[in-house]
Amino acid sequence: MKKIILKVDGMTCSACSNGLEKYLNKQNGISNASVNLVLSQVLIEYEDTLTINDLERFILEAGFKSLGIYNYKIEEKENKQATIKIIIFAILTIIFLYISMAHMIKLPVISFINMNKYPINYSIFLFLFTIPFLIYGMDIFKSGYKNLIHKMPNMDTLMTIGVFASFIYSLFGTIMIFLGNNMYVSNLYFESCVTVIFFIKLGRYIDKKISKKTKSSIEDLVQITPTKAILKKNNQEVEVTIDEVKKGDILICKPGNVIAVDGKIIKGNAYFDESFITGESIPVKKKINDKVIAGSINSDGYIEYSAEKIGRETVISSIVKLVLEATNTKAPITRLADKISNYFVPTIIIISIFTFIGYLLLGFSFNEAINSMVTVLVVACPCSLGLATPLAIVVSEGLCSKRGILVKKAEVLENVSKIDTIIFDKTGTLTYGNLKVSTIFNFSNYTKEELLSIVGSIEAKSTHPISRAFTNTKIKEITNFKNIAGIGLEAEIENKKIYLGNNKLFKKLKVENTYLKQEEELSSDGNSIIYVIENKKVIALIGIKDIVRNDIKNTIIKLKKLNKEIIMLTGDNENTANIIAKQINIEHVISNVLPSGKTDVIKKLKNKNHYVMMVGDGINDAPALATSNIGVSINSGTDIATNTSDVIIIDDNISKIIDLILISKKTLKNIKQNLFWAFFYNIIMVPIAIGFLKPIGIKMNPMIAALFMTISSLTVIINSLRIRKIKLER
Repeated sequence: MKKIILKVDGMTCSACSNGLEKYLNKQNGISNASVNLVLSQVLIEYEDTLTINDLERFILEAGFKSLGIYNYKIEEKENKQATIKIIIFAILTIIFLYISMAHMIKLPVISFINMNKYPINYSIFLFLFTIPFLIYGMDIFKSGYKNLIHKMPNMDTLMTIGVFASFIYSLFGTIMIFLGNNMYVSNLYFESCVTVIFFIKLGRYIDKKISKKTKSSIEDLVQITPTKAILKKNNQEVEVTIDEVKKGDILICKPGNVIAVDGKIIKGNAYFDESFITGESIPVKKKINDKVIAGSINSDGYIEYSAEKIGRETVISSIVKLVLEATNTKAPITRLADKISNYFVPTIIIISIFTFIGYLLLGFSFNEAINSMVTVLVVACPCSLGLATPLAIVVSEGLCSKRGILVKKAEVLENVSKIDTIIFDKTGTLTYGNLKVSTIFNFSNYTKEELLSIVGSIEAKSTHPISRAFTNTKIKEITNFKNIAGIGLEAEIENKKIYLGNNKLFKKLKVENTYLKQEEELSSDGNSIIYVIENKKVIALIGIKDIVRNDIKNTIIKLKKLNKEIIMLTGDNENTANIIAKQINIEHVISNVLPSGKTDVIKKLKNKNHYVMMVGDGINDAPALATSNIGVSINSGTDIATNTSDVIIIDDNISKIIDLILISKKTLKNIKQNLFWAFFYNIIMVPIAIGFLKPIGIKMNPMIAALFMTISSLTVIINSLRIRKIKLER
């Protein structure tokens, strides 16, 4: 199954995006399509039997146009022509309204197009003046027509019907004036065509300008990576473009410069600002063999580094890709708006028709009937309904990414607020995973160095955090290495079978454990324990100590204040686990748990209607992360591309879980506010447009309707942008 993000042109409201999404999901070979109205993108998962050309053809058949693969580059700056056009047509609209309405407000009237003295001149002038506006709004009419033909009517369909109803009736009135029936001069609605088109265009122009701010976080990420690098070639410094850099190239980074691609330092050391990824402003010291990340800023030193990841392989590209894919997924609350939008436009068309017929049956003039019908079509605004959820999600995704929190699916931002239970893995999560050997009980003829060499050689093949305690030992050649899930490791060294692990090894090997006293001594001092068994005989018992994270105790206290139940889940023995738990105020501890047992614990909690978040290292806790309602992994940036959790905290700062919870709550609140205002607007405005409040002097015409429609969309946009100003109280 392949995945692609395509840029789409022609979407203007939720009816557009819903129609396109529905059409694509009907096509054979497409497993899932999710359309993002805000970013004008579609995320498509499809089978190998389809090509990109097929996908673009489907989009065209649905009435839209594919602009090709979105390549994570910043979109072009605002087209100057659009600004010039909006200014020109603003001036033309003012002139038009002056000509058609000056007499109503006692302003001087231009003599040769005076409607009373020269009705033919007046009507021809208005007709000719309307033509440029019809051309200006041609994109609206094309979209409205195509979507009507494809049985997916959208906002443009409403506008098209309304504008052409006014135009055709006014054209009929112009013909009647030519034939000598001057009474029609007061019943021309060319100004409705002009003002509706202009206000729609103005609204979209403003929407586009303001909505660009919702994408600024993604654009900021893209801008981080420089366009050029300094290549070391034949002991010379050569400036090259990023595209010219190849894996293995030696690059130079001087103080104040930015790392061009992901790599490894081979010479020098320096402090680097990685705040764009971690959200932390404190520079990080890097030395030889340390990894550097594209976009990080060299604060004070000269380094040379080898290029390891280029182009889309870099961490920053992985982050941008994840953020974009997340914004192209949909939160569950979106389904409410989508479901309503599917019926909204057809319902408005039916209401407008009934309004027209009702006015005629009640004895109102044809002019008033057509005017009311057009007003209903214009005032109804599916735009605000369609923008309510995706705008808030895009802004929140950007806020999370700036804080070093990568959320992979939009639904996570909604569901985090439901969490009532948070389970933490111990080693590498509640603790730093900076393990060290504290005590050795040596029951063999090996020296301490020989014993550590044996253990270190086997641990070197493992990814478990415990292996970090043996990184400075002499490595021997080993064979037949095996990982025994939840128990330990097995390997052969110099034809001797060696086992490393916890006390569950004894049950597996069917031998008696006679070292419980030593184990208890190590456990009571807060050690994790490794038994070393050679040919089914215990040759050593090693105590490994870890360091509790500095920020974790305060984080646990604050999570409890948010009414979250906290559980520590670990494979360590009970004594060791309880010592760590006591240090950080965790009362509920489940120890001696195999990886499969962790998933069983989570399943039991979910069966009791708990909504569970699992926090682990993203490697050893993969099954538990996948089983939980929301899996959170703490990782260095280098693991981002392959990580399978729902949320990644890039800099290992556990306290950012609090940020995630608060952002989730505020996002959900913002979405509900947006939906309320969108529904409230239509509930109030449509009845006024129909004319229900005319008896008390409240009425509306198409020009005012178009203005209110624009204000409705702007209200939702501005409210969504408020999320960017959130001050997280921690």
